[in-house]
Amino acid sequence: HICQHGSLHVFLVKLINVFPDHSHRTWVVMAKRVSIFGCVVILSCLATLTEEMDAKEKLEMKDKVIEMFQHAYNSYMQYAYPADELMPLSCKGRVRGVEPSRGDMDDVLGNYSLTLIDTLDSLAILGFFDEFDHAVKLVIENVQFDADFTISVFEANIRVLGGLLGAHTVALELRDTGKAMLWYTHELLDKAVQIGYKLLPAFNTTTGIPYARINLRYGIENITRGSKENMTCTACAGTLILEMAALSRLSGIPVFEEKVRVVMDYLWSKRHRAYDLVGTTINIHTGDWVRKDSGVGAGIDSYYEYVLKTYILLGDEHYLERFNKHYAAISRYINKGPLLLNVHMHKPTVRSRNFMDSLLAFWPGLQVLKGDIKSAIMIHEILYQVVQRHNFIPEAFTTDFHVHWGQHPLRPEFAESTYFLYKATHDPYYLTVGKIIVENLEQLARVKCGFAALADVRTLALEDRMDSFFLAETFKYLYLLFTEPSELHIDIDNYVFTTEAHLLPLNLGNTHPTRLEVKLANITFSSSSYNEDDYHCPNTHSLSSGLTNYAQTIREPLKNVVFGRPVELPLSRGVTARTSGRPVLRASDFAVDNKDHVALLGAMGITVMTLDDGRVQLMHTETDAVNGDEARRGYQFMQEMMELVQQPQKHDIQSRIIQVISWPYHGSLTLTASPAQFGPDLQLSDPVIGGVVMGEPGNGCSTVTNGDVVRDKIAIFRRGDCLFVDKTRSAQDAGAIGVLIVDNVQGSSAETTSIFAMSGEGTDDDIDIPALFMFWREGKILEELLKKHKSLTVLMALEIQSTSDILNRYYSTSAHIPDVITDDNTCSPPQFRTNSERPARSLPDPVPQSKPGEKYPGKSTATSQPVDQCLNQKNPDIPAERDSPNSEDSTDL
Repeated sequence: HICQHGSLHVFLVKLINVFPDHSHRTWVVMAKRVSIFGCVVILSCLATLTEEMDAKEKLEMKDKVIEMFQHAYNSYMQYAYPADELMPLSCKGRVRGVEPSRGDMDDVLGNYSLTLIDTLDSLAILGFFDEFDHAVKLVIENVQFDADFTISVFEANIRVLGGLLGAHTVALELRDTGKAMLWYTHELLDKAVQIGYKLLPAFNTTTGIPYARINLRYGIENITRGSKENMTCTACAGTLILEMAALSRLSGIPVFEEKVRVVMDYLWSKRHRAYDLVGTTINIHTGDWVRKDSGVGAGIDSYYEYVLKTYILLGDEHYLERFNKHYAAISRYINKGPLLLNVHMHKPTVRSRNFMDSLLAFWPGLQVLKGDIKSAIMIHEILYQVVQRHNFIPEAFTTDFHVHWGQHPLRPEFAESTYFLYKATHDPYYLTVGKIIVENLEQLARVKCGFAALADVRTLALEDRMDSFFLAETFKYLYLLFTEPSELHIDIDNYVFTTEAHLLPLNLGNTHPTRLEVKLANITFSSSSYNEDDYHCPNTHSLSSGLTNYAQTIREPLKNVVFGRPVELPLSRGVTARTSGRPVLRASDFAVDNKDHVALLGAMGITVMTLDDGRVQLMHTETDAVNGDEARRGYQFMQEMMELVQQPQKHDIQSRIIQVISWPYHGSLTLTASPAQFGPDLQLSDPVIGGVVMGEPGNGCSTVTNGDVVRDKIAIFRRGDCLFVDKTRSAQDAGAIGVLIVDNVQGSSAETTSIFAMSGEGTDDDIDIPALFMFWREGKILEELLKKHKSLTVLMALEIQSTSDILNRYYSTSAHIPDVITDDNTCSPPQFRTNSERPARSLPDPVPQSKPGEKYPGKSTATSQPVDQCLNQKNPDIPAERDSPNSEDSTDL
């Protein structure tokens, strides 16, 4: 989809020619909306082609693709039409209700000649104008949308509605240019409106997110109200806006676009605010995430695609800003070198599975649109090596590139990315990749009645199915790959491709349906987040560093990754570890918050997971290692780690204290806490004193809602749902001066559980307030005291401070200091001194350790008695000591 802005494509080239000495910024400002496409124009000019496929061979490949398309299409028309799909091994059509049910796979079938509708604009693009004319008339005369079938809203939108709209816009171009379809007016658009209205009832939910399925005849009335129907995938809900918005703007009926804009806004609002990631499955009524793993493959893939393409098609820059935020998060957490690994959306440093699925093969093509050519080349290269190893990309493959799920239903995503990268670089390498795709299809999938999907790429067994996207997408991209732009019958640069490769005209951005008013509720964009680099491509001269073949220099270091030969793993601190060399990481040096360490463990086949109770689990899977040598190193590392954790620690982490200094305790009550590896270190910085308040929400994983209460106070959050550092950021953003995080493991206490240091994420230099961790019992005591008293002031420090020093340092003049050793008036509250009023002097020396019989070190028994009266230690509100859970089988790292 590179530079698919027809005249604007030329406009950018002309600017470069007229102002050859000007920087990118000159013309980016002049053509901001489309400047993200400019890089591919320049890359095309810079790339020096190496051993180009000669014109004869390229023409032969083009003709071969056309012949294969004809074989598939004619087989469908001869053996299957008007059925929805072709069964190429049985040489008949797949009719829903007649053939054995395939479960959810049959939700794409609606008795509406699916394959024919999905193939319409392919016929026109490949030049079969007479057949396109005939096929359009068949659809107009015969297709109805009233069968008693429950269908997928997502599939009907991208295949049926998208197919009708794509064919409609192509028919208009052919008519207006006098090439064909001179009789056509808007018949396909009328059909599109019909299916659009059939889908509308699905949006009648609390959130506006549509039901995943709908009955063509009865709407949602016939939908079972089970847990399955209460959820939908992110891609299912987020891949509707291109087709629905196009339908509104072509028909003048605004409701379609209005509905899907609500969906997109809602999904955006439900992203993780700290990480900008979304989950895989969401409840359509409550908006809660059901499956919280996040990636760019199945379940989410085309949502990201449509966020960017909505900006391209409609020109709404809010969508570009959204995509840039998502893309930054994906680059940070999911894109690991040339791999794309799913993570937990709330714990993005933790991998959620050890395999990748084939749908993510679209990602390099989308990266080309974004302008991230380098990463696109890298990921595509790894996918190509998977093809070389298995002939096709299996439905899922492990991180060591073994087959996880062996099916291959002739998916188009890899061909799509290959086409876009060739458009971007003009590197003949991608023509060779395309040739391999064509040859494998011809040799391994072709049968008498079409092309059959692979049931297993390992055995090359075939499956009796030929999905409609094979004709709609796979052949379309392969044809475009081998066809010169001057030979195309339709100017592709005037269109945007939908996720089903249907064409929607870019001039829709200048069209607005009647009554359409779009409001972005509760969504704001800060001008301070604007980054000009997000609106244009990088300077390709600096990217290529003067090398003659930019793409080749990126591919070279990766050429043997899949086949297990030595590769270099780049580390964030400039260190490089060659997998064929000695291990550079020992168990004694491992830090869980060090991304370089985690990357090295990944190469060894070791997965790092954070458990619900905060412990870190290391799991070694030999097949996940990049090669046999690394698998052996992983085994050695695990042996070292097991020996290490069984040894007594030579250097225990020093605890911190939380000292209650407000009335009536005045420092007599002290609770033990654990430190953090991020933020100010109380060993090196002054203690922090402040009032204690409960933060809301209680987990501190999102924006604090009681910021007016938390400001200038020490906030309390409970453990769980997100990282310690995220809770601290939430408190800091709300204006807190410190944060206390209370354990969620009931019964834990500082007396029975080892002190540990809360880990960060390696990029927490922005934390300016101290954070301490309290075990459950100590946290419960503090919370009960907070309930009992109207206010509570504590000191966060390294060591206990004497009562006299607390009074002198932190309270006002002696007239307001309570006499803690006299009568009942000792319980009268003192006046708190502000920071500006505190005397400027250093803290006293640490108080001496307590002696036998002494309750508080450095104080006489007489001093503590009245304090004990105020404390009322027998208060039933303070929980009694209880044993911690058996932790015999667990070890903290």
